[in-house]
Amino acid sequence: MSTTALIILIGVIVIVAIAAWTFLEKRRTTTLRSRFGPEYDHTVREYGNRTKAEKALEKRTERAERYHIRPLNESEQHRFMEEWRHTQARFVDNPALAIQEADHLVGEVMTLRGYPMADFDRRAEDLSVDHPNVIRNYRAAHTLANSEREGHASTEDLRRAMVHYRELFDELLEAQPSGTRDRRQKWPLINN
Repeated sequence: MSTTALIILIGVIVIVAIAAWTFLEKRRTTTLRSRFGPEYDHTVREYGNRTKAEKALEKRTERAERYHIRPLNESEQHRFMEEWRHTQARFVDNPALAIQEADHLVGEVMTLRGYPMADFDRRAEDLSVDHPNVIRNYRAAHTLANSEREGHASTEDLRRAMVHYRELFDELLEAQPSGTRDRRQKWPLINN
């Protein structure tokens, strides 16, 4: 083989390798963006770098695969729905207490289902693997609940926090299979 042919062959191999790498990176991005939805963009903003963010999302997925997440049985679902109704009804007379109870109730459901209850940021990351479309609601509710504890939340802020907690609560109960959820609210006491 001549030197020119060898150089051309090496060039073709390099171009094919670059094209394959680019294709795999785009596919990785598309897969992660599809799986994590708005959480993908949140993580990219948080890390300030797409590659680091994608590695973090992949680590979350690997970590979550080791958990033994289980669905709630019908009795557990019913019990939690009743507790939620009481918590939501309490909002009218004592919004701050209702928010505390909603946060506690969400945590209780997460624990029973098998999610580890580490610090809030870790909990949010873990939830984002299975519930990427409502995790921003959980973060917003948590932020508003913290504002309430510091005495900076209005009744409207607390109402929004309750709505956010309800969204996550509905997802965690999984009364309907994921992807087929009826987006109508089950408990219309607090309107969006």
